[in-house]
Parts: sequence; C-alpha cells; structure tokens
Amino acid sequence: MQSITIGTRGSKLALWQARWVQKQLNTLGIKASITVIKTTGDRITDVGLSALGAQSSSKGIFIKEIEEALLDGKIDLAVHSLKDIPTEIDTRLSISVIPKRADPRDVLVGRSLNKLCHGDRVGTSSLRRAAQMKHLRPDVEILEIRGNVDTRLKKLDDNQYDSILLAAAGLHRLDLESRIADILESDVMIPAVGQGALAIETRSDSDELLALLRPIHDTETEKMVTAERALLAAFGGGCHVPLGAHAVLKNNILTLNAVAVSPDGKLVIRARRSSKPSQAQSLGQKTAEQLLSRGARKIIDSL
Repeated sequence: MQSITIGTRGSKLALWQARWVQKQLNTLGIKASITVIKTTGDRITDVGLSALGAQSSSKGIFIKEIEEALLDGKIDLAVHSLKDIPTEIDTRLSISVIPKRADPRDVLVGRSLNKLCHGDRVGTSSLRRAAQMKHLRPDVEILEIRGNVDTRLKKLDDNQYDSILLAAAGLHRLDLESRIADILESDVMIPAVGQGALAIETRSDSDELLALLRPIHDTETEKMVTAERALLAAFGGGCHVPLGAHAVLKNNILTLNAVAVSPDGKLVIRARRSSKPSQAQSLGQKTAEQLLSRGARKIIDSL
C-alpha cells in the first residue's frame, strides 16, 4: 500500500491524536500524511453544544465533513475522539481500530471542587458535566464555554471563569497536567461515553488497510467502550445527552457504571451492572434498561 492519508480536525489536541496514530503507523513501516478538515462544530462557536447538536441535521457535528472526505476517497482513515462519534454511523464506514484508552476522568482547572465558593463561575460545554456539577455544587454558577483547550484556558486565565471542566486525557496529551487542580474520580463525576479513547475510522471495504492497523487495536478498551456505547444507543445514540457511562474490565469481569442527571442537577438516577467481556453489548443495553426503569426516560424526554 502507498502512503496513507489521515484526516483530522485542526485543533492542537486533534493534531496530537492524528500525529500519535501517524507515529504508530511509521513504527509499523507505513508512511502516512495528515490532512486537516474543518467541521461544523469547529465553524460554529457561538452556540452551545447541546443546542448545536439539536439543530444539526447530523448528530456527529465534529465528524460529518471528515466522514464525507473519507467516503469521497480524499483521505484513507480518520482519527476521532471516540466520544464525538454517534453510535450509528454510515454503513459504508467502520470504526476499525480503538487504541488503548487514556485516562477517562474529568478534571477541574482553576479552583478545586472543595475550594469553589458560593457563586463561583464554572465553565463547561457539556450538558453531562453541567448537570453533574449542579448536583455536586448547586451553589456555583454553570456557564457555557466553547473553543479548543487553549482557548478555554485563556478564558479562565482572563478571569471569565473561576474554574473549568475538561477531560484529563486531553490535558495529559498536551502536556498540560500542571494545570489540573482536581481530578474527579468516576464515582464523583461519571465520564462521557468513550471519553479518553481514540477511534480510527475507515471505509468498510478497506480490508488491506484494516489488516495493517490491527496492531494498534486494544481489545480490552474495545470491550469497555462497546458497553458504554450500547448504553448510549438505547437513549438515541447522540453525543449530547446528560448521560455518563464508565466501564472497567478487571479480573475478566466487565462492570458498567452509568448515570442520568436532569439538567438542573436535582434528579440523579444511577445504575451498575457486571458481565463477562463477551457480553459487553448486552451489558450496555441492560444497564440502559435499568436506568430507564428507574425514571431516566423522563430526563431524556424533557430535553
């Protein structure tokens, strides 16, 4: 196979992820170049993500244009943050490879959870993070924040916020660990489906390319995110719903913790189930049923 073209968004974090995949391919003796593609989510920065997701004809506001380039043959593979990918994608495409997952937890940059004061301003673009933070600290003000990691940090440094919520994995990848004030364990704030994991997307008929990519794939991560994404699929499959899901594989037992939180943070519904790794899909579906039976449908319908 000749040189492979990788498609990605243009943020520092997205480029880090694409270059990481490029390095893995180089190690395998495969030459790869990178093409930057601007997506709907990158172009529209003055609308909240939950509203943007609802208004968009595509649920994948950060991947639509990249997938179009993939289908048109302009790129050979795409590198995404897995949490940006809806559970249903074009049948002509496939999430072929999922590398080993990085830290899936959320973090606070600025003031820590316990040092936030009454009325402090906490920035996030995630309905899930906002709802859980309102439950944890109903005395603080949750404000919308958009932009890449650097933009959000600058807004924090300019005193527009007292703290902001971000993904630990992104800060680690950008060597910004020193900015972390507080790591929120998954029993405090349950992460987004697929958070910390990368996804390599290819055309479904790219058998030769898939064979080349297999050494990058991590089976354990695949099982964990399969359970999480099966749960999300039961709620419609979009990326912008107030659901958290975090699966852990230990001693050959797959355990899935999940939460649905009302936007005001007042109603919190939790579920926890375990299964064999081979039953990851069923585990996600049954955990979703557990949430729904406990009242989660009321939260989703309210949106």
